[in-house]
Amino acid sequence: MLKLRGKVDVVNATCCNPSLVNITRNPELPTPLRRKTALLLKGMDLARLTPEFVGQLRTGVRFAALLFCGSGTELAAVEMAARELHDVYLLPGDYAYLDEGDILRLNPVAESISSVFRKAAPNNTILLTERCNHLCLMCSQPPKSADDSWLLDEAFELVRMIPLDTENIGFSGGEPTLYGERFIDLVEATKLALPHTSLDILSNGRSFKNEAFAAKLGRVKHPAMQLGIPVYSDDPVRHDYVVQAQGAFDETIQGILNLKRHGVRVEIRVVVHQQTLPRLVQTCEFITRNLLFVDHVALMGLEITGFTRANLDILWADPQSYRDTLSEAIGVLRAHGMHCSVYNHQLCLVNKDIEPVYRKSISDWKNEYLPQCEGCARKSDCGGFFSTQVMFKHSEHIRPLN
Repeated sequence: MLKLRGKVDVVNATCCNPSLVNITRNPELPTPLRRKTALLLKGMDLARLTPEFVGQLRTGVRFAALLFCGSGTELAAVEMAARELHDVYLLPGDYAYLDEGDILRLNPVAESISSVFRKAAPNNTILLTERCNHLCLMCSQPPKSADDSWLLDEAFELVRMIPLDTENIGFSGGEPTLYGERFIDLVEATKLALPHTSLDILSNGRSFKNEAFAAKLGRVKHPAMQLGIPVYSDDPVRHDYVVQAQGAFDETIQGILNLKRHGVRVEIRVVVHQQTLPRLVQTCEFITRNLLFVDHVALMGLEITGFTRANLDILWADPQSYRDTLSEAIGVLRAHGMHCSVYNHQLCLVNKDIEPVYRKSISDWKNEYLPQCEGCARKSDCGGFFSTQVMFKHSEHIRPLN
């Protein structure tokens, strides 16, 4: 599990405000590019901090920050050099994954950093808000009521910094559409800044019950955008119970209809747990009868974090116990020609008929495997576990495949 944020030692900070910076490992970076760029020296690179090199860093055009990353011993060896420079961040070895093209948020007052974009990662998700109009039983990002619109402001800046060759980014919350028109503005800004980058947006879909709002998103005409919207049951009462919001089912379905009416790609997401399992097959039948025109359906395993940990006794279901139900549900979707996938499961816990739609979907920074996975011949094909599953709850039926 990668550490994406945390406290670090900051030496001789000259700025008080948080800022976004690109990372470079090139100390000869042209002067005009240094204002928004941090120079990263890690591991053996730290040996470059000779008195002559430190003098060059002091007298030349300064980088936005200097990032020294290494073991405790390595950082202790360059501490004196760091004290001769400005805006130095001493990063423990947990951040050794940082590299050229990554983007950090630096907070000198809080003495913290956050990794907000990693160039080598296949998917980068940008948090737009922690506010939400749902209180889902299994929410992995429990909502907060505080005004955090600075995250949206930062997102406008971030999409202009992300490399043009980035294949995919995502927006999530909370509920991003609570920003209204500014959410639409961000999608448009992203299209202009990253015209060749696909965009995945997680939303509960309820804001699009307003057809005018759905139409505005459609008029952006983003060439590769998809909204992931949850439908947890064909039964409105069960869906509303899972999301803890009365009337949510009707508004979500109306939102999906409006989005498709205006040409927006939609993925329906169903998280599989005790509360959704009893009608999982019927939910898929409902989708094929009423929402056959959506672009993708994902049946997803449970991430044990956030509210899930508090509600584990009413949510956890062993994938071994529902493998046949999962096969039946996927069979319904495939029989109707729907594009569908199974996310966040382990290969040894799904039937063979699931493999054509099985996806390695857990983000690399929170992905782990169990010791018994080491001898598995299919490990490279398997999505593994969320780190929190390894820590708190996982099936006792994990076994290596031949």
